[in-house]
Amino acid sequence: MKRSSAWYLAVLLVAGCGGGSEAGEAEMAETAEAMDEMEMADAGLACVVMGDLDGRQSPLQELSFSYDGGEGLLCYGAPSARERVVMGELVPYGAVWRLGANEATALHLSAAATVGGVALEAGSYSLYATPGETEWTFHVNSEYDRWGIPIDETVQSTEVGSFMATPSATAEMVEMMTFEQVDGALRFSWENTQVDISLGM
Repeated sequence: MKRSSAWYLAVLLVAGCGGGSEAGEAEMAETAEAMDEMEMADAGLACVVMGDLDGRQSPLQELSFSYDGGEGLLCYGAPSARERVVMGELVPYGAVWRLGANEATALHLSAAATVGGVALEAGSYSLYATPGETEWTFHVNSEYDRWGIPIDETVQSTEVGSFMATPSATAEMVEMMTFEQVDGALRFSWENTQVDISLGM
């Protein structure tokens, strides 16, 4: 792993204080390990972009959020309704959907979390959904750095868990698909539909 200047500074400081003793070397090793973990978390909390962002009809959006014990980042392409009927037509009921546009909708977690009841380790995942009129199924996938379609057997073979959620009506029409953190959940909203994804440790 390529280490940052901050890592080297921390090591130099520990080495200077430790004076080369066994205790100093142990402290230096612990500092190096801690810095490596920080860098891994930092590297994980970044959106993967495939191709050029310019000219996309559905812009890349990021939602940074906090949960018990960690930080998260959700990356998704945000399509607009543009006078189309979304749920049940543009997004068919009963079919697996990439939960956005362009790249797979990605979920990055700095620490272990429970998403919709599915226990996940720190790391990066993709989210898909099978919308329904009265119930949605969300699919958590271990592969995140890929284009969102096709959602074929190869994609589905890396699913690590799934959960159900109940949709409800939005207070008003939502033109552009969006996610926000509301009361400990990630809320999906688009057109006249919203769905909450529970989030915990």
